This record gives sequence, structure tokens and C-alpha cells, in this order.
Amino acid sequence: MNIPQNSLVLYKNGPARVAALGDKLDIELEDGRSLRVRPKDVLLLHPGPLRSSRELGEIPTGEVEAACELLDGSQTTLPELAELVYGTYTPVTAWAAWRLVDEGLYFQGTPEAINVRPLAEVEQERLVREAKAVERDAWNGFLQRARAGRCAPEDTRYLLEVEELIWGQREQSRVLQALECNQTPESAHALLLRLGYWNEMHNPWPRRTGAILEHPTVPLAELPQESRLDLTGLPAFAIDDEGNLDPDDALSLDGDRLWVHVADVAALVPPDSPADVEARARGATLYLPETTIPMLPDVVLQQLGLGLQDVSPALSFGLSLDTNGVVIDVEVVPSWVRVQRLTYEQVDARLDQEPFRSLYERAERHQARRRAGGAIFIDLPEVKMRVNEGRVDIQPLPRLRSRMLVAEAMVMAGEAAARFALERGLPFPFTTQEPVDAADRQPVSLAAMHGLRRSMRPRQYSSQPGPHGGLGLEVYAQATSPMRRYLDLVVHQQLRAWLRGDDPLDAQAIVARVGAAEAVASGVRRAERLSRQHWTVVYLQQHPGWQGEGVLVEKRMPRGTVLISALALETRVKVADSVAPDSVLPLRLTGIDLPEREAYFRVG
Repeated sequence: MNIPQNSLVLYKNGPARVAALGDKLDIELEDGRSLRVRPKDVLLLHPGPLRSSRELGEIPTGEVEAACELLDGSQTTLPELAELVYGTYTPVTAWAAWRLVDEGLYFQGTPEAINVRPLAEVEQERLVREAKAVERDAWNGFLQRARAGRCAPEDTRYLLEVEELIWGQREQSRVLQALECNQTPESAHALLLRLGYWNEMHNPWPRRTGAILEHPTVPLAELPQESRLDLTGLPAFAIDDEGNLDPDDALSLDGDRLWVHVADVAALVPPDSPADVEARARGATLYLPETTIPMLPDVVLQQLGLGLQDVSPALSFGLSLDTNGVVIDVEVVPSWVRVQRLTYEQVDARLDQEPFRSLYERAERHQARRRAGGAIFIDLPEVKMRVNEGRVDIQPLPRLRSRMLVAEAMVMAGEAAARFALERGLPFPFTTQEPVDAADRQPVSLAAMHGLRRSMRPRQYSSQPGPHGGLGLEVYAQATSPMRRYLDLVVHQQLRAWLRGDDPLDAQAIVARVGAAEAVASGVRRAERLSRQHWTVVYLQQHPGWQGEGVLVEKRMPRGTVLISALALETRVKVADSVAPDSVLPLRLTGIDLPEREAYFRVG
């Protein structure tokens, strides 16, 4: 290639003037700098003469579209293109023409072979480029706002990508990368809070854990026309916390006989019906401080909730206790019951009255028998948490004897159901738990309770009967919440099948249901636990000056685990080596990290 002195060449996509010739070329760049380069490093655009690269600064006006239309779809050279567009071929017009080629909208190629694009294709490309330019401006505007800690309504499309990372629908986010944030759900959550796109009232944990958040709407069977024992003459009491919305159990006393009535859910939800399949996929009702997502359609509660109608259908467990507190003389019957709803506080105030005095005496007798059988009794603080109109309310649950009465009656019913099934060889989802090797099975101090709880193995469901070490029972099955727990529903389905003389599910079907239900129910429990942690931190955020007390329940220096009873919250706090377990410590909130569900406290 013959490159004259003072010619116009292209060097690294920019113009240059050849100032001197030799083995290497001395070139002058547009900004005035001089370089020595090899001839093969440049591309000749015009032979010159070009007195200075600065002459190329002014771009002439030309007839670009006219030239494109004239040459539509053909091929040309740089000199011809400069002539057609600008009317002359000079260093200035050669550079201007090359810029058109480099831009690629109308022309593409090399100086010797320039392809001319059809105008229709040019128009389509122009629209594409304009759209990209608009998108680029929008993206840059979003980044500018995000770096300033704010967002606009039009930024939603970018932030949806960040939400997808939180939900586990993607592993990487262009937004997080551009803003130099970690590619983690917690970092994404923090960004959305910082931008005001989310606020503290946005609880991401149910969706993050894969919980089903829609109410079920599957069809239900009709309540079958069948014989039911009329127990409406017995006073029956559904005892719950104030505000409870799904009463599914009630108690009656008929002389020496205790009746535990349970909503007859299996009457409407037989095995493998659409509602049964839906409930199996959910595993349990999801209880969140801000809402409740039922396991079964709302109409189940409307038809079967005890005390919501004048008379309710139930599956009733009748039982007696011998002098040692052993469950005897068990019967299970479909029934009609008339239920009165009471709160724990109301019943606690009436424990010296019948039938509550006798009910409580039976609960104590049964509990004493379990205590003798090695049952574990742990009474750690509990709270009731609600979210309403942007505020989190946390109230400690009072220690009421009426709670023990109801809890013990439910344990009696579960033991009765398990014994009933075992005596008849009925396949059943039994509830078991490995025994705990502990000297003190009824600890008094919070530290001892905390340690004992940590040593306990989780309960298990099995098609084979076995002891429940935590309850101190030889055999047990959860049977009193078929509206809220799927395996309780399976218990009721099996009992109803036996009572009607139908074929119950076999052991293999029970095993399959145990596996399916526990797989999803564990996710429900995790969503509930993480949500409560989230709302506890929100509560503390809404009370930035919080001060209170905590009890040291475990020491792992330099920090110890402290239980804040008023919040039912365990936290790690730096404590002195001299502080003994069960010491009451004054605490002061020092900060929170909502995405991490962490609250930080200082002693003093």
C-alpha cells in the first residue's frame, strides 16, 4: 500500500496525518500527539494533502439518504461515496464519509468495498438504535437514582429483576452488579429497602421458602347422610385465644367420661379427593402474624368450625381415665354437638366451677401419669404476634392453667386415637419421638429449659407405632387438628373408613402421605419461624429506643445466648465472664439488620 506524505489515514478508528515517511510512519493524531507506527497499522482514506488533523473537526452537510437511495443495495468505494454525499472527495469529506461507514447505519465495509444498505433496512435499524438509546438513557437514569438512594415508578422493571433473585428465580442480577452489591437475597432485600421500593412491612420469607400463598379453591364433597350420635345435650366448649378464627376442637364432660370433639373434616375431604390432594400439597395451614393461608378451602371452616353454627358435625373421641391416669374405654363416633366458644382467660376464671374443675382434675391426673412415664415439661416464654395497619404488636401469652387443661385434653385424644387404631390393626400415621437422656425432665430455670430443648430430637411420623419420649406415652398420634394439619386429616380419614366399614388406606399409602406431607409441612414451619423473626425485628425497628431484660441461657464466650421473654427472642450478646446462667441482664437495642433478621443489643 503506497501511503503518501500528508495523507489521511485511519489509526485505531481515529484520523491521523502522515507527517513523515520511512521504515515507520510518523503520524499526527487529531489531538496533536505524534506517533511512529508501522505502515500496516494504518488504513489510507485520502492521499492528501492534509495540512493538519485539526482540519477534520468540522463535518460538512451532505445528502446521505439521497446517496443511499441512489446506490440502494449496491457496492461502492470511499471516494465515490464522498463524491455522492458531499459533492467532492477531499480529506475532510473522506473522513466524514468514513464516519458514516463506521457508524454502520447506511453503509458498511472497507474503503475499497462499501456495501450500501437498502433504505427499508436503514429505517428498521434506525428504530432499533433509537430504542436502544432510549433504553440506555433509562438505564443510566435508573442507576443515577439508585446510587442516590431513591427510585421512580418507571424503575419497577429493573427492580423486578432484583425481586426475582430474592425469590430464587435467578442467580445473578445486572442491577446488583452495576450497583456493586453482593449477589445474595439479603443484599437484594437491603437494596429494595434502601430505594424505598420495599418497606419493612414487606415480609419476603413465605415466598422465599416456597410456601403456597393463595387460598385453596378446590371443590368439596357434600356432607354425607349418615347416622351421628346426638351429643347436643352435653355442654361443649371450644377454648381458644381471643380472636381465634378456626375453632376445630371442643370439650365435654359426661359424668366420668371426657369427650373431645374435633371438626369432622374427613366427612367433606375423603382420600384422594381434590381437596385432599390440595391439602397434601400444602401440608399444613400457614399461620403468619399478618395473615393466615388455610390448608383447606374457607368453606370447610364455615361448615365445620365448632361453634360457628348452632349445631356442628364432629368426630368425637370418648374416653375415661383410671385412677392412675391411664386412658381407657375409648370410643370414636361421628356426632352432632352444640358448642359454646370461650377464651382461655374466661375458663381460667371459672376453674373452680363445673365442668371446668373436673376437666382440670382429669388433665392433672393424666399429666401426672405422663410425668411418671418420663415426659418432658418445658415452659419457655411465648408471645402472640399480630401485624395490623402497619404496626407490629407483640404480647406475652399469660401462663394460664386453662392452657394446660386444653393441651392435656388434646394429648388424651391423640393417645386415644392411637390406641384405637393399634387395637384394630388400622394403618395410621403415628407420632413418635426418641426419648431424652436427661436427669432433670422438669427443669425450672430458663437456662435448664433451653438446654433441655436443644437436646431433644424432633418428632417423627411413622406408619409403625412407637413411644413418644417427649410426651411420656407408649403410643400417640396427632388427631385434633384435621383442619390445620394434613396428617391429622389422614388420621380422621382412617378412623371414618373403619367406622363405615370401608377399606382404609394401606400402610404403603400411609408412608407415602407421611413423606409428602412432612416435606411440605417442614417448609410451612420454616416460613412461620422466619416470618416471626422478621416481624420481631420490625417491631424493634418501630421501637428504636427499646430497653428491657433478658436472661442468659447459654454461655459461649465472649458472647452468650440471651432469652428476651417479652419478645420470645433469643439473641447473642457480649457478656462478662463472671455472669452466670439465668442471670437477668438489662438490655438496650443498638441496631437492626432487617434483611438478615438480626437485632443487636448491649448489656447495660
